[in-house]
Amino acid sequence: MMSLGPYASFIVTSYAAAAVVVAILIGWIVLDHRNQTQRLRELDRSGITRRSGRSAMDAS
Repeated sequence: MMSLGPYASFIVTSYAAAAVVVAILIGWIVLDHRNQTQRLRELDRSGITRRSGRSAMDAS
């Protein structure tokens, strides 16, 4: 293993903190994706559609 010198604890702690932050962000994104998907399903079941899903004749 490479010698990190007197700053080894700072370097290892910094990498560990960065890894924790990245893991938290990934978890947050996964949970938000599930939440948004569920909300879209609920809106679809209630009959609400997106404007982009309509044809030009429906918009008039």
